[in-house]
Amino acid sequence: MYILGISGYYHDSAACLLHDGEIIAAAQEERFTRIKHDLKFPINAVDYCLSEAGIVASQLDHVVFYDKPFLKFERILETYIAFAPKGFKSFSASLPVWLKDKLFQKTIITKELKSSLGDDVDWNKKLLFSEHHLSHAASAYFPSPFDNAAVLTMDGVGEWTTTSLAIGNRNKLEVHKEIHFPHSLGLLYSALTYYTGFKVNSGEYKIMGLAPYGEPKYVDTIKDNLIDIKEDGSFALDMSFFDYCTGLTMTNEKFDELFGAPPRKPESELTQREMDLAASIQKVTEEVVIKLAKGVAKETGEKNLCLAGGVALNCVANGILLRENIFDKIWIQPAAGDAGGALGAAFGAYHIMLDQPRAPSSGKDKMKGAYLGPSFSPDDIEKSLKDCGAVYSTYTESEIIERTAQALAEGKAVGWMNGRMEFGPRALGGRSIIADPRSPTMQKLLNLKVKYRESFRPFAPSVLREDVAEWFELDVDSPYMLFVADVDKSKRREMTDEEKNLFGIDKLNVPRSEIPSITHVDYSARVQTVHFDTNPRYHKLISRFKELTGCPVLVNTSFNVRGEPIICTAEDAFRCFMGTELDMLIVGETLLLKEDQNASLKENYETKYEFD
Repeated sequence: MYILGISGYYHDSAACLLHDGEIIAAAQEERFTRIKHDLKFPINAVDYCLSEAGIVASQLDHVVFYDKPFLKFERILETYIAFAPKGFKSFSASLPVWLKDKLFQKTIITKELKSSLGDDVDWNKKLLFSEHHLSHAASAYFPSPFDNAAVLTMDGVGEWTTTSLAIGNRNKLEVHKEIHFPHSLGLLYSALTYYTGFKVNSGEYKIMGLAPYGEPKYVDTIKDNLIDIKEDGSFALDMSFFDYCTGLTMTNEKFDELFGAPPRKPESELTQREMDLAASIQKVTEEVVIKLAKGVAKETGEKNLCLAGGVALNCVANGILLRENIFDKIWIQPAAGDAGGALGAAFGAYHIMLDQPRAPSSGKDKMKGAYLGPSFSPDDIEKSLKDCGAVYSTYTESEIIERTAQALAEGKAVGWMNGRMEFGPRALGGRSIIADPRSPTMQKLLNLKVKYRESFRPFAPSVLREDVAEWFELDVDSPYMLFVADVDKSKRREMTDEEKNLFGIDKLNVPRSEIPSITHVDYSARVQTVHFDTNPRYHKLISRFKELTGCPVLVNTSFNVRGEPIICTAEDAFRCFMGTELDMLIVGETLLLKEDQNASLKENYETKYEFD
């Protein structure tokens, strides 16, 4: 049985294909169109999924959309009525869009399927709809390594739900509790994202990265005015401070008065105030997540927890949750945002709607390391590079590993395209930029001259699973870079009194450990454990780097520049290589050096993409 899951029309459109409950392929549309967070119908991702399976569209048994447009429209309509006459202008502007496009998405999706995949199939009969948070919950539980688990989903909003608690048991998944719009932890975090001058639905992770530079001075202000948090983690927002229900912005003038200034203008200078606001909303988010988890554990008695929804990408909160030992084990869907809804919709249809059995747990999850996207043959790679005008050499795998490890040990920054592309927002050694974490200047170099992004943003370490406990205060699998842990005390550098008295961004250039390029200002790191069984070549590379340097860790950041989707193809890799100050590019068995390339092929990547 083939089931295609799709998400789209809001942000991060994606497609996923299951065959008899096994994930065959999954990818986001942005990787093919090169439009960040592309929201259009994911036809390129669908085509890829069918191609990967080697099937034609008529072999699909069902197509499942990840939410229910009618319920979403009901929420929007009831919200505007509740707040009337306020917001009539934005309502009148959005209504024609809903009546023309969104409300009749079944018709639109059917037309897309017909025009893209052929009109010889009755797509109306094959098309199913899931609910948004049920899709999130299914994406968290069904691929997890657990036979039984509590499932917590947290995001901005689906149809009505913003937070949900479900319980998974074999092939059953039942929602037990929900918190409804407009009360939303995700939207509260997005409100502070907007207020501090970053873009909603993409800048939230910047707030998380900025938080350690600040002091949580505004926690009481937020808790006394914006959010009422109960002991079980349930919460309610005071909507008089927000404008997202009826307006075109997240916050309003009352919000400005509370914090004493209007929102920061995007791309203007960051001040200590923004850092303190970031630290404060991060602290409040952590409190809500911990209380929710404790409430879930007490109510359900479950020993395992699964997480999904955009808030589940807050790896700092996840790391604290892990250390609290509320649950024996925690598993987080690597594509926890809306892209993962495509996967959850497919799983939900297979197990819940069609009552298909779920195999007993083998102790490993079913995500295949999240390497679910396209890969390319050596011949395809060479043809693509020739067409780009690239100068390259071809080597065996062992030669590629040796030359790359040597280059890394010499301080070079390397573009690394290896095997299948990752599904989700993190690069995990399939489409990564990698470097030596021992360099005290590598973080600044990568941010300013390769990624073209804000200097404060941290980089993650890829570490061999067998060595993680020696280098970090963590000894569990973290293959999807979703837990933050502190660098082990034995690897840290003691700061001088003068350094300890620095504030804000002044802390940035102070080395804090033997691996300063991945050590954040609070000694933390967003850890990815690398496993031989899911990514053998990346594991071999780090192992060889360890033999050369004694360090089983690499800097790992996504292979793209600011505002660009992560690369997918060899052409994408070469363009990004030529548009940045990367020194070396590895694409499969091919190796490219910057000095060998035709300088006329260089692009100005610093201004090529819109700011994220």
